[in-house]
Amino acid sequence: MDEQGFHARRRAEREDRAARAAGKLGGLQQTSPLTDDQQYDTIHVFGSRERPPPIRDPPKEPGQAPDPLPPSQGRRRMNPPLSVMLGPILRYDTVVDNVWHGFALLVTTDSGSTYGPPPTMVLEWDATRGGGLEHLTQRMKIKPASIREDDYVQSHIVSAQQIFNYASASGGQSFWRFKIEVPLWEREEEIFYSVNARFSMGVDVDSFNGPSPLWRDVLRAHEQKPIHVLVGGGDQIYCDPLTREPEMQSWITAESEEAKIAHPMRDDMWAALDRFFFNHYCMWFRSGAFGQAIGKIPMLNMCDDHDIIDGFGSYPDDLMHSPVFSSIGSRGYFWYLLFQMFIVDAFDGTNLAPNTHVSKAVVFGGPGTYIPYPSRSFVSYLGPRVSILLLDCRAERKKDLVCSPFTYERAFGALKALPPAVEHVVVLLGVPIAYPRMNAVETILESKLNPLTILGKSGALGLAGFVNKFNKEAELLDDLNDHWTASHHKKERNWLIEEMQKLAVACRFRVTFLSGDVHAAAVCRLHSVKTLEPAVDPKYMLQVISSAIVNTPPPNAVLLMVSTFGKKRHKTLHHVDTDETMEHMFKLDTDGSKLKIDTIMGRRNYCMVDYFPQSGELQFDLRVETKQGAGTTKSYAISTPAPRW
Repeated sequence: MDEQGFHARRRAEREDRAARAAGKLGGLQQTSPLTDDQQYDTIHVFGSRERPPPIRDPPKEPGQAPDPLPPSQGRRRMNPPLSVMLGPILRYDTVVDNVWHGFALLVTTDSGSTYGPPPTMVLEWDATRGGGLEHLTQRMKIKPASIREDDYVQSHIVSAQQIFNYASASGGQSFWRFKIEVPLWEREEEIFYSVNARFSMGVDVDSFNGPSPLWRDVLRAHEQKPIHVLVGGGDQIYCDPLTREPEMQSWITAESEEAKIAHPMRDDMWAALDRFFFNHYCMWFRSGAFGQAIGKIPMLNMCDDHDIIDGFGSYPDDLMHSPVFSSIGSRGYFWYLLFQMFIVDAFDGTNLAPNTHVSKAVVFGGPGTYIPYPSRSFVSYLGPRVSILLLDCRAERKKDLVCSPFTYERAFGALKALPPAVEHVVVLLGVPIAYPRMNAVETILESKLNPLTILGKSGALGLAGFVNKFNKEAELLDDLNDHWTASHHKKERNWLIEEMQKLAVACRFRVTFLSGDVHAAAVCRLHSVKTLEPAVDPKYMLQVISSAIVNTPPPNAVLLMVSTFGKKRHKTLHHVDTDETMEHMFKLDTDGSKLKIDTIMGRRNYCMVDYFPQSGELQFDLRVETKQGAGTTKSYAISTPAPRW
């Protein structure tokens, strides 16, 4: 469960209540452009031998503006000048015909910038290493300098496209996208996966030494062996604090669910949403070790609820369709596409025909249920033998649906079209598809007679944090409704597993599910009921769970409950000769002591994925923080074999 703990929720509720009463609930402050010194540190993202830029953590509270960076020892002026708000940050798309496709995004403040001609980027890569992305350098220029085209260095100049302009309170903000295409040779790729990039509201940030420790560990790993891509499984940013914006208070403090549903969406609320998302993204995506990482390593992300707001899609239909909630979804998904995928539908279109979109990896699905955008999944190349499907499980989501039949049809069609050489397909799902059932807890929380919910609705005994702000249901219920094993989604979940089994046999590739959301590390295994060697069992599919790289783990009581439920044998898929098992991954703690709970680890973590061409195995290495806030990790690795059936 995406559960930071009752005490954290209660603390957040207490802080909100006190700030509201004192009239100090000021919302997110306007983010300022970077200074010349900051621009140097931010823009020079690939210089391998220069002094690394200092890492600064984001403000502890979302309402605080970022502190300035310390002055750098040298500066490079851009000519004509650009006033940089964010970037460049990088996004990976896919590889087609041995050409690496990706993007860079730069956000500039119109005041103080000169756009005649538009910004250009010079790309250089080491030709002696078959493309060598780790040697790729980029420099922002208007007038290109001499470009070497010899046996050792290849170069390319990319002109920016202005894909969007946001009219902020401090003036226009231009979004510039650079399309990057770099020729590659076949070589081993290293893949990194991360989820949950921010703290939940109410968490004691200091006790975790801030958000950067594990991101610093990632950067150290990148220095030792360059990472091909940062794969984000959702919740790269936590947008829940938008409920603190002053313009949203008449809605969030409405006494009843009916009043919230009927609340009109005023013009000032629209403006507040855009102001919040723009400033929140700029602050988080340029701060700390995370901000440094996405300027060095291209990211490939999918959307989950906190990228919009907690539980989006898993509340009752009338609340989801209400003017305010649907508007939050609309603007949240728009800004997710812009800041994380570098896509604007009004600029790029949504043509379903192949090879017509700027993103060669995109797979459009059905229309959004509560948002005016189509679902979009991505199928990307991770090496000659490995591909990944990022299945959009949020755009169409409602209480009784995750993805529409049309979306599945389109996604499966893209997988069937993969080259025959592909042996591994990683299916990225925000929420684990194989995970201990919580049906008993779900039934209790859904009951109108649940005494904790009754007390939470009344605010008695300090239990207001037990229910959510939107419709006074139990706070955990939206998390449980998000799960594939929830009663509303179980049929769709079982069908999807069966379909992936059929695809594995027909296309002869190994399927592995990769997910986050639950703020813990674990591995579940789907396999034939009859004992078979994993290599010859097409039903052998790992569910690797890795989260969160920043946020707090759930309380020990929740971990014990998950472990206990995980011991129960489920016969849900026995009709297709399939069993489910939790792996005993964590017999020893990070300090070497024996653990009582060995199937789930409640520490911050991330997962590094490697393909081994000699054996054909795909290894998933869970890097678990050794001690809270330490920023060093211990490895817990598991491998899945290539198909040999």
